[in-house]
Amino acid sequence: MFRPVAVASLAALSLSAPVSAQTVTGDDAMALLYVPKVAEVVITEGALPKDEAKMLAMVAKDQPYYAAIAISPDEGLMSEATMAAANHHTVEAASGIALAQCNAKKKGAADCVIVATVRPEGWEARPLQLSSSATEDFVANQGAALALSAATGAWGIGASPDEALAACAAKQEAATDCTVAITQ
Repeated sequence: MFRPVAVASLAALSLSAPVSAQTVTGDDAMALLYVPKVAEVVITEGALPKDEAKMLAMVAKDQPYYAAIAISPDEGLMSEATMAAANHHTVEAASGIALAQCNAKKKGAADCVIVATVRPEGWEARPLQLSSSATEDFVANQGAALALSAATGAWGIGASPDEALAACAAKQEAATDCTVAITQ
C-alpha cells in the first residue's frame, strides 16, 4: 500500500520503473531484491534550509523507492514546479522524470535540481533493481516472469515471458519497449 505525498505541491507522482540491464532467473532475482517498502531518504546537502529539509525528509520517507524530488531553485520547495517521481527502478530514472517535470513547470531561470532521493534501506548497486511495487508484485508471484518498460515504468507479471511482456504492454499505452527482466 502506498502513502500519498502529504505536501500538495508534491502531487505529481509518476509511478514507473526503467528496465534492468540483464535478465535473471527468479531465484537470482530474489537474492538481489530489497525488502519492499523499507526505504531511506537522502537529502541533497545544502539544497534546502534545515527546516524545509526536515519537513521534506518526513514526507519523502513515505514514498515508495526509487524516488526523487526536484525543485526550481528560484521558486523554492513550496512551488507548483516541485515534482516527485516515485516507484521507479533506479534513483537515476526517478531523477530524470522529476527534473523533466519540474523544468516544464518552473517559472524561474535556473534549471531544477534534485533535493531528495528515496532508495531501499541499505542500498548498494545491484545488477537488478526493481521499484518497491514491482518487487512486492514479484515476491507475491514467485515463479512468474517479470517484464519492464524503460519508457513508462510499467511492469507486468506472467506465467511465461510472453505473458509478462503482454501484461507490461497492457499497463500503459506507451509501454512499447517492454523487455523481460526476470524469467522463471
